[in-house]
Amino acid sequence: MIDLKHIDELARRLSDLVPQGLRDSREELQTTFKSSLQAGLSKLDLVTREEFEVQRAVLLRTREKLDALEQALTALESRNTTPPDA
Repeated sequence: MIDLKHIDELARRLSDLVPQGLRDSREELQTTFKSSLQAGLSKLDLVTREEFEVQRAVLLRTREKLDALEQALTALESRNTTPPDA
C-alpha cells in the first residue's frame, strides 16, 4: 500500500496550489484531497516496494537457473552429436 506520508504531502501540495481566496478552507481541502487520493489509489492494483523486490529476486534466480539449464542442454547436445572415437 502507498505510504500515508506521501499522500499527506501530495494533499498539502495540492492545497497550496489553490488560489488565495479559497485558502480559508485549507484544512478541509487537504482532507478532501487526501480522501480522493486514497480512494483513487486503492482502486489500483499496486504492490509494495518490498513485494516488488521479492518478486524481482525470484525472477533473477529463475533466470540464473534457466541459463544453467540451457548451458547443460547445449553441452549434452554437443556430446550427443559428436561421433564417438573408434
